Amino acid sequence: MGRAQHQGVGADALAPSLEDLERLADEAFAALPDQFRALCEGVVIRIEDFPDDETLDQMKCETAFDLLGLFRGHGLAQQGAGPQTGQFPNMVFLYRRPILDYWAEHEETIGSIVTHVLVHEIGHHFGLSDADMEAVEAAAG
Repeated sequence: MGRAQHQGVGADALAPSLEDLERLADEAFAALPDQFRALCEGVVIRIEDFPDDETLDQMKCETAFDLLGLFRGHGLAQQGAGPQTGQFPNMVFLYRRPILDYWAEHEETIGSIVTHVLVHEIGHHFGLSDADMEAVEAAAG
């Protein structure tokens, strides 16, 4: 008997790479409603295998697999008139290995997980309710 298949992925398929996840994140972002994307003007989406040790400590994570994504930056309320000199752009980090670990344990597509993490990292930072974020995800398909 061959290795188990996950959601139609063949036994010889490779796990999505950093580049694959970047493409999925770009597609997920493009599918979000215009009003939600307007909140994110200038946001940078970065894909990394794992959060760094400093981030894990700040977020009080027990393992490197505990954090699927993170928003770093300033919400609209904190920005005031706009970015200050020397301020880094708003960034959303998606962590590939924890996302893949989650994907392996749940019955969701990798694309829906990426969309969910992206929406929630941005949405929580901008003060959206869970209901608001569910509506954004539903509108994105």
